[in-house]
Amino acid sequence: MDETTQKLNLAEQKAKELLAMVEQRGLIVPGKSESVLNAEVVKLAKDAFGIENFWHKKIVRAGVNTLQPYSGNPPDRVIQNDDIVILDFGPIFEGYEADVARTYVIGDDPLKLKIKKDVEDAWLEAKAWYAKQATLTGATLFIYVTELARRYGYEFGGEIAGHIVGPYPHEQPDKKGDLSLDVHPDNHNSILLLDKNGNKRHWILEMHFVDKANGIGGYREQLVN
Repeated sequence: MDETTQKLNLAEQKAKELLAMVEQRGLIVPGKSESVLNAEVVKLAKDAFGIENFWHKKIVRAGVNTLQPYSGNPPDRVIQNDDIVILDFGPIFEGYEADVARTYVIGDDPLKLKIKKDVEDAWLEAKAWYAKQATLTGATLFIYVTELARRYGYEFGGEIAGHIVGPYPHEQPDKKGDLSLDVHPDNHNSILLLDKNGNKRHWILEMHFVDKANGIGGYREQLVN
């Protein structure tokens, strides 16, 4: 395993530990606003792991806000009893980017528990499928995950289904409108190609399932390779 892969895996492990600690400390509770929980996660990242910076916007969304895509900026919402909550954070650890998202359910609402489990199971299914591909474009992967969402009974809520990460800041497109570094329906380039320096690219896979009829979404995100 090369050094970049090792460093990215370590950064991801720290991000997973951060989110696990948020859950273990009982920070996701009714009556707390998304913005307050967001600030608590940031403070915990610094206090527990020495993480000072995040490479993308920090996301805490609850209830109907879990329907929003990454680009959305819904009004701050207070977490309710029997709510569903998404955390999506991209901490920079020792100069390398992580990008991890998880879904949490307060209470025992069966629809919320189901979408949480379904998006987790689907992510693992997509990872296994990805590993078998000898050729793969961003568009093909996007189509696969949107069809997977439908098979599980949901709509796919993301504008993309993934992107690259790397040493901060990661590789950037050559020109505006270049989608080659995103899992996007208009990216017809191979995502298995090496970067311009001949190095392996490391991809994040995003799974965002939405149930608009019931006003809930589920989300899982992390490295797929």
